[in-house]
Amino acid sequence: MKVETCSFSGYKIYPSKGKLYVQKDSKVYRFIRSKEESLHLHRKNPRKLAWTVVFRRVRRKGVTEEVAKKRSKKSVKAQRGIVGADLATILAKRNQKPEVRTAQREEAVRKAKEDKKKKAEAAKKLAGKPATKTTAPKVSKQQAKGAKTTTRI
Repeated sequence: MKVETCSFSGYKIYPSKGKLYVQKDSKVYRFIRSKEESLHLHRKNPRKLAWTVVFRRVRRKGVTEEVAKKRSKKSVKAQRGIVGADLATILAKRNQKPEVRTAQREEAVRKAKEDKKKKAEAAKKLAGKPATKTTAPKVSKQQAKGAKTTTRI
């Protein structure tokens, strides 16, 4: 025995009861009585009529027990190494004291400054020597396209 549900009110429709309404666009609606059919044809909203199942479901009426919310399992982030550093070195760096870290930073800054000084000195030495200039032949710009090019020295 197949029990249908009313498209408007949500009530159960047992065999040989109710009406089957088919719209022009082939949408099928099942109504338990002419009251629901009439309200549907007048375009009434079943959510606003207090006696419909839809109204009661929307406003959570008749629910006897509150369902406890499912607690989601919190994911634990697994620690692992990355390219160029394994987990042990990462943990060692993280557990370093701040003094050690500042000392390393100062050392790196000092080293970078020394390298910069050396580069500046090397640039000064090169700047002291005059660069030999190569003179390219001058090409005339005032000539016809496709004409033979002449160079002046």
